[in-house]
Amino acid sequence: MNIQYIYDKDHLKNSEPTVNNEASIKKEEMLINIGPQHPSTHGVLRLEVVTDGEIVKDVIPHMGYLHRCFEKHAESVPYNQVLPYVDRLDYVAAMNSEHAYAMGVEKMLGIADKIPKRVEYIRVLVAELNRLASHFVAIGTYGLDIGAFTPFLWMMRDREHILRLLEWASGARMLYNYIWIGGLFYDLPVGFEERCVSFSKYLKPKLEDLKNLLISNKIFIERTANVGVLSRDLAINYGVTGPMLRGSGLKYDLRRVDGYSVYPELDFEIPIGEGQVGTVGDCWDRTWVRFRECEESVKIIDQCLERLMTDHKRDKEFDPRAVVPKKIRPKAQDFYVRAENPKGELGFFFRADGRADQAIRCKCRACSFVNLSVLPEISRGHMLSDLVAIMGSIDVVMGEVDR
Repeated sequence: MNIQYIYDKDHLKNSEPTVNNEASIKKEEMLINIGPQHPSTHGVLRLEVVTDGEIVKDVIPHMGYLHRCFEKHAESVPYNQVLPYVDRLDYVAAMNSEHAYAMGVEKMLGIADKIPKRVEYIRVLVAELNRLASHFVAIGTYGLDIGAFTPFLWMMRDREHILRLLEWASGARMLYNYIWIGGLFYDLPVGFEERCVSFSKYLKPKLEDLKNLLISNKIFIERTANVGVLSRDLAINYGVTGPMLRGSGLKYDLRRVDGYSVYPELDFEIPIGEGQVGTVGDCWDRTWVRFRECEESVKIIDQCLERLMTDHKRDKEFDPRAVVPKKIRPKAQDFYVRAENPKGELGFFFRADGRADQAIRCKCRACSFVNLSVLPEISRGHMLSDLVAIMGSIDVVMGEVDR
């Protein structure tokens, strides 16, 4: 139980310790802690759960065990030196986070229109590869949460191919520092496009196997259908984004809504939950949307590779750092940029004073943090065993929640 000390106005002495929520707990109810070491909490998250037998009466998420002080770091170093910290927000989708941050600073500097097309296609290519890797972790660990071990092994096997590709391009397996403000760390290695084509051909039948093994599995459907239903109105009111919002039936994807980078030039669909096996917005719908987004990411990757190998070929004279500014000093302004990360809308707010080469205020709008806030609403009334399924369907990364 959480022991809370109450201080007087001068913060000089302690009163008697009181147990948090003790007054509201009925004699037939229990207060149970799940985490912060529990595997199904997907990181250092503690859930304070009030139960009546096996029925969940309330859930109170407790964060702060992994606080990284990202925003203060971003206000104390130059804009270009913030990128390694950005990687450590959603550390299973670092390329996507880098893309959002770099795009925001470029727009503040007024150089967004000068970024070469080859750079933009490479950015989208690596971001979609990382989206695949992120969804593989989400789907694989979700299967593990509710008792399916084989899909986890399959997902980690296929994710390893992606990590090796991204390591080949950037030199790192997870924290890349590859997308720079104004360009890239370096052009793609020779042969990268051809190997990506081979990977795409390899992956398509594997996704079909995953669908047959897990998504359409009778036991998986029984554990996830009609569980943790998030209505569209509730999702909007809580500011939920990404696959959770689209799982509730709203076709809202910033790659289409804002049309940033070269996404408007690419053909892909926005999957939504339709209640095929249960209620629109349940745990199964959220998993289905992530699975379908994997298929759409493969389509985007194929189109990027085609353009990189035809219209925007490799050139010995091409310099991916040609537009990288020597000094990054935006004019005085308040600016907000957002992008569609695998887990939802990742946003950065900057306040620049026009004199310093670092933001005087930086605020991160973390999608995992916002999505986690709806957990109590969709958990009440379910079984304690269903709480694990609901938690896993949110797909949080605590590095982004605690920032």
